[in-house]
Amino acid sequence: LSTSKADQQKLIVEKHNALRRGVNPPASNMLKMEWSPEVAKNAEIWANKCTLSHSPATMRKINVTCGENLFMSPDAFSWPSAIQYWYDEVKDFKYGTGATRRGAVVGHYTQLIWYNSYQIGCAVAYCPNSRYNYFYVCHYCPPGNNPMQIATPYKKGAKCGDCPGHCDRGLCTNPCKYQDAFTNCGNLRVLFGCNFPMVKQKCPATCKCTTQI
Repeated sequence: LSTSKADQQKLIVEKHNALRRGVNPPASNMLKMEWSPEVAKNAEIWANKCTLSHSPATMRKINVTCGENLFMSPDAFSWPSAIQYWYDEVKDFKYGTGATRRGAVVGHYTQLIWYNSYQIGCAVAYCPNSRYNYFYVCHYCPPGNNPMQIATPYKKGAKCGDCPGHCDRGLCTNPCKYQDAFTNCGNLRVLFGCNFPMVKQKCPATCKCTTQI
């Protein structure tokens, strides 16, 4: 299960990408995921603490902050099984609506298929003194689950509709390498333009990634 092994990394990335390719309705802006050793290192540091709880945001930063999915079990599960468990929350989710019943947990599913989370790193720890002996952690960068758009974790439309010329079997391969500091950068660009110092500094994704996802 160790994610230091290339075969485990490949399993994790391929499982995520298979699930991302198959979303319903189809996605026009779904990025292809890739393994990041730097992201995996953060996931490993946290998994080894055996807290069975979410990490503080400061502990899952690279050049951007990252999202996090956790899975805990008394027994060892394969990585694809753990990832499928997160995805299966889709049964309580409707695109455009969000959770379909009160109190339903859907955040693991939405993070897994969040359109612009394209770097992933995961780790599992054996925790003999904890209630659950196996603690799985995946970090996703940039993070998903923006509360403003939780019901629409991607844009629906023709596969790769938003990334012509940058497509691998339904997944986009042109990620934006920057992250905006504010959620309203689109409005700020319209109001002030990207040469305005604050917009230039705080909205690099909006300003520099005009064709990237």
